[in-house]
Amino acid sequence: MYPEDFRYTKDHEWVKIEGDTASVGITDFAQSQLGDVVFVELPEIGEELKSHQTLGVVESVKAVSDIYSPISGEVTEVNEGLNDVPEILNQDPHSKGWIIKLKIKDKSELDELMSASEYEKYLEGLKDEE
Repeated sequence: MYPEDFRYTKDHEWVKIEGDTASVGITDFAQSQLGDVVFVELPEIGEELKSHQTLGVVESVKAVSDIYSPISGEVTEVNEGLNDVPEILNQDPHSKGWIIKLKIKDKSELDELMSASEYEKYLEGLKDEE
């Protein structure tokens, strides 16, 4: 269900590493909890983000939620397609629904993130609490 080559946060963001670049998005679990996404606020290209810093906002029919940067880095690209078609986050959160790309500042921060199997176990724990 969750791509094995991604890393995950407890806030339900994912990171895909390609060289010195990290693509960031929200997980399938996050989009399912939000419901139909109607608006995405994106950061500016060139913005420096720290790990756990708010990078934008996702607005759905149910809620408005902050999106956090899983790692530190400089925003090199934003998914402009989300401005016109925010529901891409619902339809394809792990591929076309990427939100930003970062130039990675400190690769050691990746060690703090969960693997796909760890994230799935984390989700099971959340379901047990309901």
